[in-house]
Amino acid sequence: MASSEVKTNSRGLYLRMKFSNNSRDGRTQNYRSFNCIICFFLSMYFFTSFLITTTTTNKTTSPGYLSKTTVTRRQSALASRVLFESSDARANHDLLRDLKVFIYELPSKYNSDWLSNERCSKHLFASEVAIHRSLLGSDVRTLDPYDADFFFVPVYVSCNFSTVNGFPAIGHARSLISSAVELISSTLPFWNRSRGADHVFVASHDFGACFHTLEDVAMADGIPEILKNSIILQTFGVNYNHPCQDVKNVLIPPYIPPESVRSTLEKRPFDGQRDIFAFFRGKMEVHPKNVSGRFYSKAVRTKIWRTFNKDRRFYLRRNRYAGYQSEMVRSVFCLCPLGWAPWSPRLVESVALGCIPVIIADGISLPFPDAVPWPDISLTVPENDVEKLGRILGHVAKTNLTAIQKNIWDPSVRRALLFHDPIQTGDAAWHILYSLAGELEGSHSLRRLPVSSQ
Repeated sequence: MASSEVKTNSRGLYLRMKFSNNSRDGRTQNYRSFNCIICFFLSMYFFTSFLITTTTTNKTTSPGYLSKTTVTRRQSALASRVLFESSDARANHDLLRDLKVFIYELPSKYNSDWLSNERCSKHLFASEVAIHRSLLGSDVRTLDPYDADFFFVPVYVSCNFSTVNGFPAIGHARSLISSAVELISSTLPFWNRSRGADHVFVASHDFGACFHTLEDVAMADGIPEILKNSIILQTFGVNYNHPCQDVKNVLIPPYIPPESVRSTLEKRPFDGQRDIFAFFRGKMEVHPKNVSGRFYSKAVRTKIWRTFNKDRRFYLRRNRYAGYQSEMVRSVFCLCPLGWAPWSPRLVESVALGCIPVIIADGISLPFPDAVPWPDISLTVPENDVEKLGRILGHVAKTNLTAIQKNIWDPSVRRALLFHDPIQTGDAAWHILYSLAGELEGSHSLRRLPVSSQ
């Protein structure tokens, strides 16, 4: 017979067997029997663990995983950590170390089919494509949705280009997103457990989550009810109450292809000679009211044209030109007036090409203010003061121009506003993840919502 005794050493607990038979043969036989039993149970444990891991991995990585039987429900599954009460607290870069994002593999009609048009991945609204690509290759991606903090829903809504004017037509956006939500909520349990609170969408066009290009219509329509509990990555942002940002959101930069910036700077470095004082190329109506009775750019661009088109210090062009970046990199100041919406791709291009952005859009909010020192690299001119631009820019040129240029030529500032594939530390996609991770770090109460068995 044998009795057992539990002992503790520096490695934890161990079991010491005491045998009543003191003979050497008896001890040997008992030890052999005991070792066989231990080896048998250990073998069964590791074999079973291997089968469970392999089965789970195959299910969650399968292209057709969007079905009710593909993800095994954990008995202790809890809602993700995003379901905290958020605060504005931000920690250091270690925030990203444990962040996990699950990416839904939606049918191609929601995203990749749109890429048949090459413009889809290169125009100013293409951050929806760039973010998706960055996340697919990122270390934060998890193939196990039960480990995820956030769920990314890759729906491209800005690639339906009008055959009449060539601009993105987003009239289909609401129905396409609604269809995607219906699919993910009926096949997997994660949307329903939080009502979409840990789900992330991109709205990279004029008025973001309102999904319309004209402000009055966008405000009247508001944010779709189905998205009001989710997180929206959007280019639209203002520092006053506005129905199109009445949702948890992260302000992101418009998309500028990094390869186009790289190509331009290879031909002419951003710290080279700048022979253009003030630059603008784009839509500038002589008569601002269009056929619908709306004033494009609140008539700001028209005032700029009427006031300065004959001023030799101002390089103003109303026609399109594919090589316009070669003009920006030669310019000291780049005018960034509002269009239909306050933001403009010129904000990113100016910074990336070392041209001081002159922001003319009252109340605009700018992306990643913790990483991009906007007050130190740009000028802000009220819309009502555009006719004073000549005097304002002349004063800056005589006083603190060198200091501003030194700030804007910091490589980290340029990197923060550009999307790269694969993702780079400190680039635009990285800062989006950093903002999401901050929501987790700044939270202090976990709501434990069980996953439904349905």
